[in-house]
Amino acid sequence: MRWKRRRLLWRAWRARHKLTLQQDGGPQIPDQGVLAFVVLRNEAARLPYFLDHYRKMGVAHFLVVDNGSDDGSVEMLSAAPDVTLWHTRASYREARFGLDWLGWLLIRYGHGRWCLTVDADELLVYTGMKEHGLGALTRQLEQKGRRGFGALMLDIYPKGPLGAQDYAPGQDPSTVLPWFDPGPYRAQRQDPMGNLWVQGGARERVFFADRPERSPTLNKIPLIRWNRRYVYVNSTHSLLPPSLNRLYDGPGGAAPSGVLLHTKFLPEIIVKSREEKTRQQHFHTPEQFDSYYDQIGAAPDMWHDGSERYTGPERLVEIGLMRPL
Repeated sequence: MRWKRRRLLWRAWRARHKLTLQQDGGPQIPDQGVLAFVVLRNEAARLPYFLDHYRKMGVAHFLVVDNGSDDGSVEMLSAAPDVTLWHTRASYREARFGLDWLGWLLIRYGHGRWCLTVDADELLVYTGMKEHGLGALTRQLEQKGRRGFGALMLDIYPKGPLGAQDYAPGQDPSTVLPWFDPGPYRAQRQDPMGNLWVQGGARERVFFADRPERSPTLNKIPLIRWNRRYVYVNSTHSLLPPSLNRLYDGPGGAAPSGVLLHTKFLPEIIVKSREEKTRQQHFHTPEQFDSYYDQIGAAPDMWHDGSERYTGPERLVEIGLMRPL
């Protein structure tokens, strides 16, 4: 595992040559506060609420890699005083789905800081978040000797055919996607890294019922007090050194955790799925997932009798999908 970690860190070091900084004179990143790291492409519809959500939670600065947006995302991010923006048109897939780019930024700017690594369609929630922001959360984690904070990625979805809803930029996505699957979810540890593998939920039920082994991985460890020797291996699902993977033990586990509300199924999902099927950038073997994109393009209704309406983090604690500190 030590050599694997070194190889991945070397990839991140080399990836710096693929990034072009938007600002002149270098980024103006504050010395204190949680830093957010994001790779995105064409997320203009999500960005207003995404940025507002994390600003209210106490993110001090956003370090964003734009991978060729042409929908106004670049202009929006460039105008934000708390965003430092890099550009690249290099292959997302060949950069380990953006991890090489983020790996370099975490090495360069994240060492010794609390760092939140999320996608633009992920909204972190946890108990007490309205009263206690990320600063208080990270202080509590430090007091308990914890180096990070895990989360279940929870798909939220509408009632009715996908794509039939209305969404305005800046609107809370959970008002358009108010439903989720309370279960079932299953978890197991994987060798040799000891990382958790959580599957189940809505996407498995709707799109992978006949091949559940291919359903999406739902465990993430997005919030870490970073060290330049750390590296993400597979999205934020797993890390090296292996001990970091023990920070999260899944739904029903004893470790404090949150939930990442996954807003993938906003109305633009139909168009985006057709585009991603063509681009072939999001999976290790993308041709195996063509039918997944085709099923989304058919605009199914993901709601069923077991769906539950999202009412806030407290309910997620009650049903065991997250655990308070």
